[in-house]
Amino acid sequence: MKKLLVLTLFCSNVFAAPIMICNGEYALCAASGSTPTGKMITVKGKAFQEGMAICPILTGRSVANPALMNNSCDAPPGKVWSLFSTVSEAPQAPSWAVAPLVKRSFTLGKDSAMSNQWSFLCDKQAKPVNGVQLASCYGPINESPWTNGHIKPGAKIITDAPAGVLNPVGGNF
Repeated sequence: MKKLLVLTLFCSNVFAAPIMICNGEYALCAASGSTPTGKMITVKGKAFQEGMAICPILTGRSVANPALMNNSCDAPPGKVWSLFSTVSEAPQAPSWAVAPLVKRSFTLGKDSAMSNQWSFLCDKQAKPVNGVQLASCYGPINESPWTNGHIKPGAKIITDAPAGVLNPVGGNF
């Protein structure tokens, strides 16, 4: 609870994105990467390449951007929101065993990308993998979760995805 309060205060003071706290099922994509779908996705009137990430579904308190979720934590049937959390460990690919979330940063290059999956809808997958319920989540590539604008090469990115993961899910700072 204390970590969530600190995170809430930090986010509300530093970032432009509004936040709300949800309680229930959510997909945590923090340690995932994304694969381009070949489609475009529009966020707040701006077009981005769409990426798809496979993410574990967790249950508990999470942080959301209400502006992208119609101000509701409720997802349609068969879907779940991809949200942020203060958990320190979560199931991770490829085995989906629970492992510590390890923060790392990198500089976005001309030939590299990151993915934002925060507060976008995911499709629940039918079959759990190694006992973990997964979701296919769709979000923009090289879009700032804080401003919903395009991220340019040279930006510092933070992620929990391991080095080498394609289009790691994260955010700029």
